[in-house]
Amino acid sequence: MEQDEGLTAVDNVVTQFNTYEDFLDSQITTVDLYYLEDESLARQLVELGYRGTGEVVKREDFEARKAAIEIAMLAERTQKKTLTSAGKDLQDNFLKALALREEDNRNGKVSTVIFIRDRNSHGQEVSGYIDYAHRLKIEDFEVYFSGKRRLLPKPTDMSFYNWDSHIAVCNSTPNYQVIADNPEGLLFKYKRDRKILNVDPKTLPGDNSTRTPIQTELYIQAVIFDHISRRKT
Repeated sequence: MEQDEGLTAVDNVVTQFNTYEDFLDSQITTVDLYYLEDESLARQLVELGYRGTGEVVKREDFEARKAAIEIAMLAERTQKKTLTSAGKDLQDNFLKALALREEDNRNGKVSTVIFIRDRNSHGQEVSGYIDYAHRLKIEDFEVYFSGKRRLLPKPTDMSFYNWDSHIAVCNSTPNYQVIADNPEGLLFKYKRDRKILNVDPKTLPGDNSTRTPIQTELYIQAVIFDHISRRKT
């Protein structure tokens, strides 16, 4: 309890004053200056706890807490900036689902695999599985959340299939290893905990994983797989 009260006292001082010297000056009275005739000496006496009209706060405590608060504020601003879905007026269920998962995929709490089937700009039907967290790192999703472009699978994604040209491609990502030679169908192994994600709709997706079909106006078909890693860090 005393530790909490001490922390609160430091917080109160840190939020009121920009520098430690400003805090010391606030504790010095005109009488102190009259008798001491030296502002630096008056500051030293306040810092040592011999003079002052309020809380005794050590310089290292003030500067450490000031730095911690500034780091926390910077992290908050950075986080808000990196969430490209923030503040967007999202109407479609698919984009709402991606926005709901954006922060957790960025910080690693959840790993989402997106299945999309639709037609590309050439009218060809394509489908594939997308490592959402990986795409977020290498691509600006502003164009998708703002509706300027539709998210579609690419030949560089975890899997890609063009139903017209019959081109099929599989790629492992920093998060997933693709197991393409499985006789029962495509599997993805999450590298962090080595759990298998099974995308076959006729079976369960696997440990700590869920399969969520999305009703969307943007695509012929969209499914989202969420995996939560249980590996201790």
